[in-house]
Amino acid sequence: MAVSRRQKVEATVSHECQRKRSKRPNLNDLTTDNRQRTTDRFMLPLILSLLAISGISAILALLLEVADSYLADYGEKHILLNDQKDLVVEGGRPLLFTLGEEGIFIPSACGGKGTCSYCKVKIHEGGGPVLPTETPYLSPEEVKANVRLSCQVKVKEDLKVEIPEELFLVKEYKIKVERIEDLTPEIKGLHLKILTPEEGITFKPGQYVQFEVPKYKMTSSEEYRAYSIASGSEDHRSLELVITKVPKGAVTTYVHDFLKEGEELHMTGPYGDFYLRESDRDILMIATGSGMAPMKAMLQQIEAQKIQRKTTFFFGERTKADLFYMDQLEAWEKKMPHFTFVPTLSRATEEDQWTGEKGRVTNLIEKHIDEKANIDVYICGSPAMVESCVELLTKKGTPEDRVYFDKFE
Repeated sequence: MAVSRRQKVEATVSHECQRKRSKRPNLNDLTTDNRQRTTDRFMLPLILSLLAISGISAILALLLEVADSYLADYGEKHILLNDQKDLVVEGGRPLLFTLGEEGIFIPSACGGKGTCSYCKVKIHEGGGPVLPTETPYLSPEEVKANVRLSCQVKVKEDLKVEIPEELFLVKEYKIKVERIEDLTPEIKGLHLKILTPEEGITFKPGQYVQFEVPKYKMTSSEEYRAYSIASGSEDHRSLELVITKVPKGAVTTYVHDFLKEGEELHMTGPYGDFYLRESDRDILMIATGSGMAPMKAMLQQIEAQKIQRKTTFFFGERTKADLFYMDQLEAWEKKMPHFTFVPTLSRATEEDQWTGEKGRVTNLIEKHIDEKANIDVYICGSPAMVESCVELLTKKGTPEDRVYFDKFE
């Protein structure tokens, strides 16, 4: 079919227009690009300004802290403890450390960093207002009762302080590391000998001590953390600790990478109200990881005192390689007919060839514990595990006042 000259021209014009249109920039894209460039141009200075303000604030806070520590002279202050003991101390330092220098050792699992809430005391006079660093750890009832975190309250004036009477019995001990045992790839067992005082330590199985390590490359001074005693209370001159390595943990890194047998250190204790209560009810123990420690101590007590209460121990780990003290626990099962040990693995592998229980310890509660069971329960492990177990037991009708726990923060 013939094509006219006019049709050819129109086709050519149409093609040229289409080509020109294809080369023309998209106004929407251009607007988006400009908007993004504008946003970037304003956001970068804003972010830099915020970082600068944060940095300046941190520096100012540090300078104020240094000035308060080294320039302020608070002089001598009086601390009246439980209306009985009047201490004359140098002002300016946190109450926690000031009392420690006077031989009054308040528990603190975090080394006085304000993150564990163990160091609670009552301050009836002085101390100033409750600080923002304290409020996350204090209930409204505690605030009304004058409860404070002793690591956050500085001795800037005379104080009237109330502490639990049992803390007057806490002592400082010089210890020697007799043996370091690899329990799992991530857990070490420390066998310690008490050098001083000569009478050694008296404690209730289930309690803990605060173990101190010296200054080294990860710390600016001595550091201490709380660890449950893993041995029985019959031997007053020696004890065992179970310590799990925590990434970047100052004390656990020292224990796992630097601590040597024969080294001499310090600790304080005993602390805590996690121990066996007397009753005729059955005993249920639940633990994961290094929460094994106080359970082992209490089981040694049950054996030594020939306690005849039916005792069941649910112990959870991830894989077979994470289990420890298995020989001892199996020996107890054979020796104590009323004792049953039930380990469970949450991440058992084919290589484990595990034929026992699988899943978390909460699965064992659901499977093996009856509604309104006549039991006293002892739980030790991470806060999440403890809270899950308490919630499940409560739903099954176990009274809360029969559930005792120790959370490892």
